[in-house]
Amino acid sequence: MRPSGRELDQMRAVSIETGFTKHAEGSCLIKMGDTHVLCTASLESRVPPFIKGSGLGWVTAEYGMLPRATNTRMRREAASGKQGGRTVEIQRLIGRALRAGVDRVALGERQITIDCDVLQADGGTRCASITGGWIALRLAVNKLMKAGDIVTDPLVDPVAAVSCGIYAGQPVLDLDYPEDSEAGVDGNFILTGSGKLIEVQMSAEGSVFSRGQMNELMDLAEKGVSELVAAQKAATA
Repeated sequence: MRPSGRELDQMRAVSIETGFTKHAEGSCLIKMGDTHVLCTASLESRVPPFIKGSGLGWVTAEYGMLPRATNTRMRREAASGKQGGRTVEIQRLIGRALRAGVDRVALGERQITIDCDVLQADGGTRCASITGGWIALRLAVNKLMKAGDIVTDPLVDPVAAVSCGIYAGQPVLDLDYPEDSEAGVDGNFILTGSGKLIEVQMSAEGSVFSRGQMNELMDLAEKGVSELVAAQKAATA
């Protein structure tokens, strides 16, 4: 039995509120159980120097956790003068995951920055950030298209992510913190809406896993992402 009482293949309740902030070109508050992440998309008419003049657009991301997103207060990274390794790794993951679903030629020479701020953490913050980040990106692109700034939709496929792992010897979908902290195997799966893989992060944390178990986790991830993509489409319709 999972601590939450969920079935092995059951997602946490997902809630998405779009237009959560006034000024961002796209924004949403995504809740996956008790993990709550504010995602915003900001449009800029510039691109990084390494693609300037190429005609290609760019999507990048920044990620952070509020001091009381967890049980104890964390010091703001700005106070220490640098970002931690985990933060850098996650925001790079979000950026490259979202770029996988973008036609950068169609986007044109502009940048969209996705900011993901974790208000409350209970496992799966990077997955919620990617899933919510795509929604914010979708809304920002909708604004560009409505204004006539681009004529071809650059978002070729939705992008969503979910965690899967082996908890108490059983493969489970969408780990919350009590499961994540005790899981023998933990993984994050990033897929497109059409079921193509973007990235898989898997690690054994106390126990190894077989090829058969990996396949079971992949099946769970496909189920979870299909549900998340349906929620994304409903939120941005």
